[in-house]
Amino acid sequence: MDEDLRNIVLGVLATGVSASLGWLGRTYLWRRKLRRKREFFGLPGNSECLLVVNRESGGDRSVHRFDVFALLELSALIKDCGAQARILSHDQTHQGFGDRTEFCVGGPYSNRRMAAHLATLLPGIEVNVEVEPSADRGAFLIGGQRYPSEPGVSEYVILARLTAGEGDRPVFLFCGQRAITNQAATRYLARHYEKLARLHRSGSFVVLLKVVNSQAYGPDVVELVADVTRSARTVPVVAPAAT
Repeated sequence: MDEDLRNIVLGVLATGVSASLGWLGRTYLWRRKLRRKREFFGLPGNSECLLVVNRESGGDRSVHRFDVFALLELSALIKDCGAQARILSHDQTHQGFGDRTEFCVGGPYSNRRMAAHLATLLPGIEVNVEVEPSADRGAFLIGGQRYPSEPGVSEYVILARLTAGEGDRPVFLFCGQRAITNQAATRYLARHYEKLARLHRSGSFVVLLKVVNSQAYGPDVVELVADVTRSARTVPVVAPAAT
């Protein structure tokens, strides 16, 4: 009887030790993943970041519903990191970058902050911002390559993580040819940030994404077209005028 009791006690102890080690292992992996996520997004616990939107809420200047969905995608990421977000309209954000993580959503035609970021941080990217409808409206020009928009069929969006300014907090840009492509870029970032972190160990990157058949698949079918970091950050050479 004493032998049986001893075996039962040892079995219970072994089970408890195994369960404790398993819990400790899972906790360690969870904390390491959270730490890496916070480092990538520049969001320590209880920190504050900026969500810059391209329209003010209310009236005829309301935020496009797909941009709202993009903000919701980003809000979930921010909450997971234990940080807090402050939402600002593009024309109310009068401050530099680097002190706080910033997520800037929208093309330069409707987001002044995005236009400033492109001009300052990504001079190698040109975006057609014509108001009148045309075949070239919204097209990207990167490294001499043109990327036109076919609404609902084939559209492009720039996803960038950039570190600049006096601080070390990154600026994330979601610059799409339509609002639905902005949401596609935020969803792509949420799903693939670990892979992006491994591929771009320097921290800063600019990738061009293609949203396929959004009229049927919404923002879910996204293809990685190219890493355009070098082209986007290089000032284009202007040929001298002929005399």
